[in-house]
Amino acid sequence: MKKFTVLLMLLVGAMSYAQTTGSVVGKLTDKEYNNEPLAFANVIIKGTTTGTTSDFDGLYSLENLQPGELTLIFSFVGYETQEIPVTIVAGKVVEINVPMGASAASLSEVVITTTTKRESETALLLEQKKAVLIKESIGAERLSKIGVSDASAATEKISGVTKSEGSGDIYIRGLGDRYLSTTLNGLPIPSDDVNNKNINLNLFSTNIIENVGISKTYATSSYADQSSGNVDISSKGYSSKEFDIQLSSGYNTNVLGKNGFKTSIVSEDATFGFHKKQYALVDLITRQGWEPVNTKNIGNYGIKLSGGTKFDVFGKQVKLFAAGSHSKSYDYREGVFKSYRSNVLDNSFNDVEQYNTRTSSTGYVDLGLKLDDNNNIRLTSLSVNTSNDQVYEQGRNGEGYVFDQDPKEDGAFVRDQNFKQTTMLVNQLAGTHHISEKNELKWAGGFNYVFAQEPNRIRNEANIFEEEGYVQYAHVGDYQQRKSSQKIEDTEYNAFISDAIEFGKLDEDDMSPFKLHVGADFRQKDRVFSSQFIGVRARGFQVPDVDSFSLTFTPDNFENGLVLREGVADRYDADLNIMAGYANLDFGINKRFSGNAGVRFERDEINVLWDVNNYVGRVGQTTKEYTGLYPSVNLKYELNEKQYLRLASSLTQTLPEFKEIAPFEYVSPTGRITRGTPTLEKSDVFNMDLKYELFPTKGELISATGFFKQIKNPINLAQSRGSSGVFEYQNTGDQAEVFGLELETRFDLIKNDEEESLLNFNANVTKMWFNQDLYENYQYKDVTETDLQGASDLILNGSLSYNSNTEREFNTSLTGNYSSDKIFALGSPEDFDNSDVLYNDQIIEKGFVTLDLVVSKEITENLQIKFVGRNLLNPEIEQTQLIRDIPTGIETNETVQSYKKGSLLSLSLKYTF
Repeated sequence: MKKFTVLLMLLVGAMSYAQTTGSVVGKLTDKEYNNEPLAFANVIIKGTTTGTTSDFDGLYSLENLQPGELTLIFSFVGYETQEIPVTIVAGKVVEINVPMGASAASLSEVVITTTTKRESETALLLEQKKAVLIKESIGAERLSKIGVSDASAATEKISGVTKSEGSGDIYIRGLGDRYLSTTLNGLPIPSDDVNNKNINLNLFSTNIIENVGISKTYATSSYADQSSGNVDISSKGYSSKEFDIQLSSGYNTNVLGKNGFKTSIVSEDATFGFHKKQYALVDLITRQGWEPVNTKNIGNYGIKLSGGTKFDVFGKQVKLFAAGSHSKSYDYREGVFKSYRSNVLDNSFNDVEQYNTRTSSTGYVDLGLKLDDNNNIRLTSLSVNTSNDQVYEQGRNGEGYVFDQDPKEDGAFVRDQNFKQTTMLVNQLAGTHHISEKNELKWAGGFNYVFAQEPNRIRNEANIFEEEGYVQYAHVGDYQQRKSSQKIEDTEYNAFISDAIEFGKLDEDDMSPFKLHVGADFRQKDRVFSSQFIGVRARGFQVPDVDSFSLTFTPDNFENGLVLREGVADRYDADLNIMAGYANLDFGINKRFSGNAGVRFERDEINVLWDVNNYVGRVGQTTKEYTGLYPSVNLKYELNEKQYLRLASSLTQTLPEFKEIAPFEYVSPTGRITRGTPTLEKSDVFNMDLKYELFPTKGELISATGFFKQIKNPINLAQSRGSSGVFEYQNTGDQAEVFGLELETRFDLIKNDEEESLLNFNANVTKMWFNQDLYENYQYKDVTETDLQGASDLILNGSLSYNSNTEREFNTSLTGNYSSDKIFALGSPEDFDNSDVLYNDQIIEKGFVTLDLVVSKEITENLQIKFVGRNLLNPEIEQTQLIRDIPTGIETNETVQSYKKGSLLSLSLKYTF
């Protein structure tokens, strides 16, 4: 209650102020010279001295304009002056493109469009051009043109960013989930999967996105726990009074023609992704079956609704935007799985099958309240419910192998059924306040809640006796036949307050040379975790086949040899507390040289208390306290109006996650076990970036960036010593270094007579070189250094987009992505004295290429049809491991896991009322 009161005081104490302004951007062209860009033309607000001039590309912008009616005067020596009335709308950008000449342009020649400021492609490129920080954004305007459906796909259009098809994680400059942070409107948001640090960006459909921005350099106003970058999703607010509905349907190619698609028996207790518990876990042993069920409806479908309106309440303008969606999808994978211990085969299955049925439901509301011209309040609420029903089987063909299994090693069979449900709530209240012309105050507070559960996970391990015609239950322990449950509840409060004060002598453009930013951040996150196993000892029991397990688990058989094992529940409680304050200064030495420098003081405290079976003595606790200063410097030098140099340097950190500290062991369907390490410590990171940018014309960009990172005490996922299939998070060395080069180009191949892009090409390449030393515990085969776990050294992204720019637009976009091999988990020696022979080599996730196609057409002014083809090449997703034959000493590269995800084909209709 005390913490909530502190948060409330922060919010209420700031609610006496607010501000929202609008902007005008556009391009001036020269009608006398084939519509070439017109540089140095004047753009003045009539009746004032406020104005600007167009740059070499003909681009201009006027920002921080008060809402209302005004007239812009466009003039150039020798050309006819034009006056154009415009309505400035709070929080939006008006784009006015004007052809200039000896005679005034006709009204039809002047193109005026109004979009939310952070949706407009022109405004975002101008923002990138003017920004001191190295930041790239993609707005809803461009997302709509290239057919992107969610924030995850949006990030892949930004240089140096890719997504792992294996894990779904976003990688920035080759560095994955651990090294980046995700925010919504500048506030932290939780992950929908408690096994990950960051939220699945697939959940954010483009109908609730204003833009997606990636900051690859650090500013002190952000939390220090980011090393590769920050992904900030700016959610959509009211822009126009309209209502949209979109319906979609499709298939995964792996599912087509599949007879008997399986769902877990648990799915019968779920409706639209919401599970309702019928019995206590121990009662489910006999009261619910053990076999999956077949379903015939395997077509994907989805529905999205969105709309907005505005109205007055007690004389105050209120803007409302709301959106909702629901979708269901099916996918099927088949492949192989193996594991080795000390170069000896531990298990092998060549017929792995996995059935997934996923649902996702989202609700979004954004409410804006305009108190007056200087005060604005915004309330944002997002609710998400996701479910994943999974049936995993291996060994049905009778060729499975598990080393040292009872009753035999051959004929091994495993089935794992699981239904995962995650409910997430994100609520934010924010305000922006214009105290004076040179003082702006912003504040925001958030409440996040996540409830993730696996209410009834079912696992069976058995052996098939093909010749004898029966199946016998495996027995190494008492929990190979089990039903289990797991619950995780996260609660988080966060807030920030910041004040920006301009000062110094005004320049000729009436701009202050300095702006001081001061602020504070607060974050508290609590987690309660529990896991319960109910096992059955079924030694010697037999059934006719692997689809008859329910015949065994009956009340009568528990009177005749079956033994119920009710394990003590594993639990851990954890909390994260962050308090921080910062100050940074924007400065402009002259028109060419500007920058930002600042420092952040941050105190982080992590507490974890556990009671788990695999920990000696079961009970333990640890506290991590970190207090430090995190400086940052960002400099920009304008070589000319088209070329810029940027330099950035900072200190950041990588905090360990709760799951990486708590020693709970989570068993995946394959049998791989992942556990945390209580002695794990944070990593400290030094960052350096140097970037060159060239903006040839409007909408075009060429850039090159060199970057360097030094990571002290790096955290990696590694194979543990002494057991097979166990992975743990460890500080594996003293230091890691990353050198990288990033190249990006964005240009128009074909334009129409109005200089609008018809065919656009966008490509970026990121090449990196990694090196980290290894502690002795992770040295084998005389290897003392390795690459960084989870990082690809080469990333290629490219897209070719066509837009007809006609009244009934036709759009198509072909996008390709490639990320090279990355280390899935580091290796380790099994025996120090014989580490050249007895070791577990690192596991490599192989690189692959993906290809997506989007085609859309506006049938009428209100109706749009769209075709989407995802993962068209359907590459093999592989993990490999070098295995040394002990007798001969010959190493071979073995595939330890492989599967194909299938291509996703869908067709959608969107109607706007």
